[in-house]
Amino acid sequence: MFLGTHQPRLDDKGRLFLPAKYREELAEGLVITKGQERCLYVFPVEEFQRITEALRTAPVTAKAVRDYSRVFFASASDETPDKQGRITIPPSLRQYAGLERDCVVIGANTRLEIWDSQAWDTYLEAQEQAFSDLSEEVLPGIL
Repeated sequence: MFLGTHQPRLDDKGRLFLPAKYREELAEGLVITKGQERCLYVFPVEEFQRITEALRTAPVTAKAVRDYSRVFFASASDETPDKQGRITIPPSLRQYAGLERDCVVIGANTRLEIWDSQAWDTYLEAQEQAFSDLSEEVLPGIL
């Protein structure tokens, strides 16, 4: 499970230090792809395989499945962290997420998300009230 908020910087070569607490889990490899709201999703290989299997069993006759799968897989990049725990984010994914220097890496349960720092601040500010309002709808009777 991935938790927390971290603020690494992207270097001039497009590399990002993974948070130290996740390096061991991701040492064997990971997959980076486009996420919603212009962030990037980072999946451990096993989780990406689980999603791949779920999409494989989805009906290919459904246009939404085809459209989502095309973007999701076409933008995916498999990466292996270097010895310092850095990953290289491909230029097309950096451009999609607006990543230039200051980034935020958040834990989002089974994945990490990489955000441009300003985009994350804007998103979080807009979602704070909705977060409070939705707790009963999302987790009825739990919180």
